[in-house]
Amino acid sequence: MKKLKIADGIFLLTMNVENILFEGIWEIANGVTLNSYIVQGEKTAIIDGVIGWDGVPETLYRNMEEIGVKPENIDYLIVNHMEPDHSGWISNFRKVKDDFTIICTDKAAKMVASFYNEDRIRIVKEGDTLDLGNGKVLSFHPVPNVHWPDTMYTYDSSTKTLFSCDMFGAFGRMGDHCFDDELTPEEADFFEAEGIRYYSNVMGTFTPSVKKAIEKAKTLEIKTIAPGHGPIYRKDPQKIIDAYLRFTRYAEGAGKNEVTILWGSMYGMTKKAVEFAEEVLKREGVRYNKLEMPLESESEMVADIFKSAGIIIAAPTYEYKLFPPVAEALNEVGRKRITGKAAFRFGSYGWSGGAEKELAEILERNKMNWDMIESVEFEGAPKEEDLARVEAGILQLLKKIEDKV
Repeated sequence: MKKLKIADGIFLLTMNVENILFEGIWEIANGVTLNSYIVQGEKTAIIDGVIGWDGVPETLYRNMEEIGVKPENIDYLIVNHMEPDHSGWISNFRKVKDDFTIICTDKAAKMVASFYNEDRIRIVKEGDTLDLGNGKVLSFHPVPNVHWPDTMYTYDSSTKTLFSCDMFGAFGRMGDHCFDDELTPEEADFFEAEGIRYYSNVMGTFTPSVKKAIEKAKTLEIKTIAPGHGPIYRKDPQKIIDAYLRFTRYAEGAGKNEVTILWGSMYGMTKKAVEFAEEVLKREGVRYNKLEMPLESESEMVADIFKSAGIIIAAPTYEYKLFPPVAEALNEVGRKRITGKAAFRFGSYGWSGGAEKELAEILERNKMNWDMIESVEFEGAPKEEDLARVEAGILQLLKKIEDKV
């Protein structure tokens, strides 16, 4: 765990966690940071006291003491978000000090009580404040459904620091550099990619609420954004606000100037057309991601589709339906409410078709509103005329995505 001063009376405690499934679902190959913040006035508060996923808080206590804060002197636990990666230490802390107060929204209060049997809780609503003394006054601003219904911002008016919880966060471990003005170009690119993966995996379903949270952030004068995961933005907090606004557009059909090929093949017939599609994309100078299902992780699959302006679905008919690993992937994309993408499908069939019908059902059931080009299906291996139709579909797709980039 690292300890850094980020502003007057405010300290960051951060640790990297690896080899876990985030939320028990999402593979995070590059780890994730868990950030806690200590705010000191005459009284002391800790915001989102993260400790890792094992529920052992001794590391947190030791690091508090190394910055001159004894755990028994903590007066307030501010729970911006009740998810246990931010709150899992509460029951243990009650053994260390019995008279602290938990600050949270009404929705969080119900969960704090049910998860940890806590009743010493102060519920806050929009604009409520907590005066810690010595000029440290915190205000609270609920941002529900980002990505749990209980989430709120905490804002320090003296340093104009926004503690944004999961909002404006990113996957990815942090090394020596924890602030935006310290990041190398390579690290900045890394956190752009990890931010996209974090948003698409965790926030994507809640894009309408994220938009509202962005608007609420704009009402505050912000010099520093201190999220629960990822770097601290002190030089240019507007950069991460703008990035999140861009991510909301990705969720609604926009994307980077690239295509994702979501594909699967039973015996190599559809694969032949995929290889041909790659040649077309290379000839046209288009960047592409190639995701073979079921070999690709869901985390990477969702992120690549989320960020791409165009999607190619390449999958055969299997037992009168769409090849199951691709169908399952599309259902997950639909559950994440990734809508409005321009897309084109091709695939083989043997004794009968049926994939196209299930594809339409998936798109309709999930209200994905994808802009689909007419599909190309071929019996057995693709013939020259089939590949010509595949090429025509790809060129039509590339034309469609020009306005989506």
